[in-house]
Amino acid sequence: MTYEEHLDEVTTLITEKYDIADEVAIKMVMRAQADDFFTGHDDDESICTLDRAHLDAKAVFKKYK
Repeated sequence: MTYEEHLDEVTTLITEKYDIADEVAIKMVMRAQADDFFTGHDDDESICTLDRAHLDAKAVFKKYK
């Protein structure tokens, strides 16, 4: 998936796994992106996988809730 698709997937997974409103999940992902959490993903889209999205959703929720 592309970098943008990966961010969308992470956002969706946060809303589904943690029962968080879309707006709140979007803000979490945007803060993570601003903190360069996803820098490697943008440089190497091969790490933008569904498995990685699950890991990233967990990490972003834990750090930015």
